Amino acid sequence: MKNQAKIEARNVNFYYGSQIALKNINIACEENKVTALIGPSGCGKSTFIRTLNRMNDVIPGIKIEGDILLEGENIYHPKVDIAVLRKRVGMVFQKPNPFPKSIFNNIAYGLRINGMRDKRKIEMIVEKSLKEATLWDEIKDRMDENAFSLSGGQQQRLCIARSLAIKPEVILFDEPCSAIDPVATAKIEELIHQLKEHYTVIVVTHNMQQAARISDFTAFMMLGEIVEYDKTDKIFTNPSNTLTEDYITGRFG
Repeated sequence: MKNQAKIEARNVNFYYGSQIALKNINIACEENKVTALIGPSGCGKSTFIRTLNRMNDVIPGIKIEGDILLEGENIYHPKVDIAVLRKRVGMVFQKPNPFPKSIFNNIAYGLRINGMRDKRKIEMIVEKSLKEATLWDEIKDRMDENAFSLSGGQQQRLCIARSLAIKPEVILFDEPCSAIDPVATAKIEELIHQLKEHYTVIVVTHNMQQAARISDFTAFMMLGEIVEYDKTDKIFTNPSNTLTEDYITGRFG
């Protein structure tokens, strides 16, 4: 049985003012799978991933056409509560962005603003989230330290744990390894592989080898359009489109 789409874009066009940035995007991302978005700089990958939790809404003059469905419900419907949407669709950014607080309070913050007051429950979720982000063993004796005392790779996993604490259904990663070293990158890749057991994961990456290693499905984007979307193995070994082949073999990009 084919997995159903967890999150799906149908006929999506996106504009910054009068300039079109995404054209006729159609993609269905399956539940408990990793979908990678690849393509040259400026092709619309980050713009697209930010439509999936309405992160672009803060930019003046934007316009979106078409539908983005989370479990069949259009997230751009006027009645959608954006705070609830962003709880369901978490995001990890290119550069680690911990809060200037203790390691513990970085994770607890989201729980508290969502109304949780039970100290023991908060402690349990903080520990569970850090374990899920494969960070607990490294920092369990440092919970009162400022998050900025962590290395770059640890900060990025802390941000992942912060996202996991509020129990999202989908996690978006926008080039999560571009600001960290190769050892930390390997840890994040292994973590993404583990996360798909419980979450639907969508990753923007400029690194094709990374896309090949971590994803089940890959979408190749060019000039705001999806050129090809298929199983990762097929995209990297037998692409249907010559543009995809040219990009993957390094003829441009």
